[in-house]
Amino acid sequence: MTDSKIILVTGASSGIGAAVAAHLAAEGHHVVAGARREDRLAGLADRVRDAGGSIDVRRLDVTDRADVAAFVDAAVAEHGRVDVIVNNAGVMPMSRLDALLVDEWDQMIDVNVRGLLHGIAATLPHFQRQGGGHFITMGSTAAHELVPTGAVYCATKFAAWAISEGLRLEVDPSIRVTTISPGVVESEIAETITDPAAAQAIKEYRAGGVISPDAIARAIAFAIGEPADVDVNELIIRPTAAR
Repeated sequence: MTDSKIILVTGASSGIGAAVAAHLAAEGHHVVAGARREDRLAGLADRVRDAGGSIDVRRLDVTDRADVAAFVDAAVAEHGRVDVIVNNAGVMPMSRLDALLVDEWDQMIDVNVRGLLHGIAATLPHFQRQGGGHFITMGSTAAHELVPTGAVYCATKFAAWAISEGLRLEVDPSIRVTTISPGVVESEIAETITDPAAAQAIKEYRAGGVISPDAIARAIAFAIGEPADVDVNELIIRPTAAR
């Protein structure tokens, strides 16, 4: 393994975020995990520590810019630096546009887009001061294909891809930027769908095969572990059966 890094993970209470936090801690990195559900974070911390890993947890609402800044600043104050931030927090309450679930549109924009921007804004000054760092954006294959009921969700994931690619083009080469774009993954994110038609559609879609969150964690570990002169810009990870 390469040198131990200080790695922040948002949306770490379940699914991909929890798997990423546990996997990176198992590789010897120190993880600072944030999410809204403190009981889930406590359970994650217990599992990681029982396995010999190093982790801190903190309640985090990525829609609150000041909260994200405090999350990052606290890690820097404690450890002197931050090497990687995995901007993972996301929601997916998909629905047809004519269902007019406008509050859910706002929720997706606030978490999936503004949450990402808040993570970048809080961390970029530290990376610039340090002379290096690594942004990991949790994208989706939804950024590359549109499905009925997915107009707003797909738009937020395309925005996440575009923001990350723009960031890569703008920052100093000492700062790496990676977008991870999973296909169908075992997680609770589909449980945020309240529209019955969309819920049934995603259930049928998932019947075609899903992959474990651990597959995404391994992909992130690969991107982080590459030498400093290698920038893994994007990884698209789907179930083998996906078409």
